Amino acid sequence: MGASGTVCLMYHEIELPGRSLCDSDPGYARYAVNLDSFTKQLQFLKDSGRPGINVSHMLATPGSGIALTFDDGCETDLVSAAPILAKYGFQATFYLTVGFLGKPGFMTPPQARELGDAGFEIGCHSMGHPYLTDLDDGGLKLEIADAKNQLEDIVGRSVKHYSCPGGRWDERVAAVAKRAGYESVATSQVGLNALGCNPFRLSRIAVTRDIALTDFQRLCSGKGLWDEQLRTRALGIAKRLMGNSAYNRLRSALLGSRSA
Repeated sequence: MGASGTVCLMYHEIELPGRSLCDSDPGYARYAVNLDSFTKQLQFLKDSGRPGINVSHMLATPGSGIALTFDDGCETDLVSAAPILAKYGFQATFYLTVGFLGKPGFMTPPQARELGDAGFEIGCHSMGHPYLTDLDDGGLKLEIADAKNQLEDIVGRSVKHYSCPGGRWDERVAAVAKRAGYESVATSQVGLNALGCNPFRLSRIAVTRDIALTDFQRLCSGKGLWDEQLRTRALGIAKRLMGNSAYNRLRSALLGSRSA
């Protein structure tokens, strides 16, 4: 833990040579970290004495390491990330989208159970990955409470932690998650998780494919977050003004033209 809180990193798919990503959209692809970069990042954490921990450990023992989380439930969670984490003796929380299990590029239900049986913490990332702030009460129950029940049946263990698709969070989401029996909700809000922070509004820092190792090192030290916070606040304003659908179309168009 730094001076003001614990760093919680957010990963998505691990990009493997010769393997297509689960989604080719530029907005998705920018969050796919290649295997070599991921390995170097974990090596840095090991060398610097910052062990990778899961969300339960972060909440129970603040300051004991860097919390590592993975969203979506890609097959690379099991075949790529898990072996490297195990090599370094690290833990992590894998937030699985129930409705994605069994689809191309994602884990199957037996693989999801295997990941939990290997000792990694399983969290929930909704039923179908909608933006929660767009949903009515029935939709929230399906995506938060019903998804929890189904995922627990699949992995054969209690699911205590939830992460919001696209980072879309509000007080209604937190209330439904509490009633469903979760112990925390993770957002995409950039920041550190201070001792005594609200566990139903955890901050995370996204690791993107183009991040340099020096910048990764700074983020893990809790430095250089101010620019990220300003950027995410600006994006948040754009989302509210434009609406989720229009914002996503614009973002994909801008990212696509940048990579063209």
